[in-house]
Amino acid sequence: MQKKSIKTIIFDLDGTLFQTEELAIPAFYDTISRLRNEGLYESEIPEKETLLSMFGKTNDQIWAELLPGASSHVIEKADEYMLHYEMLRLKRGEGNPYPGVVETLKVLKKEGYRLCIASNGSEIYVTGVAEYYFPGLFAAVYSAGGYQTNSKVELVRLIVERFNDGPMAMVGDRSSDIEAGKKNGLLTIGCKYGFGREEELAGADYVINNFTQIRELFL
Repeated sequence: MQKKSIKTIIFDLDGTLFQTEELAIPAFYDTISRLRNEGLYESEIPEKETLLSMFGKTNDQIWAELLPGASSHVIEKADEYMLHYEMLRLKRGEGNPYPGVVETLKVLKKEGYRLCIASNGSEIYVTGVAEYYFPGLFAAVYSAGGYQTNSKVELVRLIVERFNDGPMAMVGDRSSDIEAGKKNGLLTIGCKYGFGREEELAGADYVINNFTQIRELFL
């Protein structure tokens, strides 16, 4: 597949476009603290590195690791509190796009590329970040929470089926992004600056060290 023939570029959100840790890590700790105060969490508070490793996973996968054996009631509370604290911090302007992201996306859109987001986050969070930091830049914003998908492969497939008019590319920082692209027949671009370990990007067609290098591939 020639990268110059690409019409649609699908981006992961956390660790690819958005520096989620500035917003989500404090929200994680607020959530866990509240659960502990309510007697719903008794384990040790996770280290920051453990929480960083959660980015890119679905909410169900995250809580399965952080709250093993928890009841559905506890999981529902964790989802509720996490979303509350994330949106509270988002409204305060916490969290930022990676350097050069907004400018590069604007150039890509101006050049005629269709831009989409595929994220394993909740619908309200993903839509909120997209509308707050990237207004008017994306043709479609898909979230695992909104479409009730169990994997990034399934989520990306929905976008491929919707915009089935030419070659596409998948850009992301985790192995799940590369897998989603490969299994859907897309060109894959790994983001070395994100949350994934270097070996997670081994199967990508291209690997970039910063977001602005996207321009070298598509412009």
